[in-house]
Amino acid sequence: MTETDSRKVFGPSALATPANAVTIGRLLLSPVAFVLIVNEPSSWATVSVWFVLSTTDGVDGHIARRQGTTRSGAFLDPLADKVLSLGGMISMVIAGVFWWVPVAIIVVREVAISVFRSYWLRRGLAVPASKGGKIKTFLQLAAVGWATLPWTSDIEWLWNGTLWAAVVMTVVSGVQYLVDGASATTDQGEMP
Repeated sequence: MTETDSRKVFGPSALATPANAVTIGRLLLSPVAFVLIVNEPSSWATVSVWFVLSTTDGVDGHIARRQGTTRSGAFLDPLADKVLSLGGMISMVIAGVFWWVPVAIIVVREVAISVFRSYWLRRGLAVPASKGGKIKTFLQLAAVGWATLPWTSDIEWLWNGTLWAAVVMTVVSGVQYLVDGASATTDQGEMP
C-alpha cells in the first residue's frame, strides 16, 4: 500500500466527507454572492465572497484527492461550479454589467452538455470533465471576479474580454465533449 492509498479514508460511496461539506457550503453560500452582485456588483464585500466561493473549488478537490474521491462528490462538485458560475454571470446581467448574449451562449451550452452527459450516464457511460471544461469554468469565474473587484470593475475590456474568452472555451469544450462522447459510444458499439 502506498502512502497515498493509506490516506484515503473514504470509499466511492461515502456521502458525509469533508470535501462534500466544502462543496455543499459553496452551494449554500452561492445565493449570498448573487444577492451581493445584484445589489452592489463592485464592492469589497462582493469580491470577498466571490473570491472565497471561487477558490474553495480547489480546496474540495484537494481534500477529495487526499481522502478519497466519491460518486457524490463527482456529482456535487460540477453542480456547485455550474451554480456559482452561471448564477454569478446571470446576476451580472441583472445588475446591468454583463451583456446578456455571451451569458445566454454559455447557459445554452451548459444545459445542452448537462443533458448530453445525463443521457449517456443513464446508459452507463460517464463523460468526464475535460481540461478545456476546467479552463472555461475558471474563465467564467474570473470574468465575474474582475467585474466585482473595485480596482478592475471600471476596466471593461478586462472583464468583458475574459467573458468572451470564456464563451470561446465554453463552445470549444462543448464540441470536445460531443466528439469524445460520440467516440466513446462508437467504441462501445452503442452509437452509430
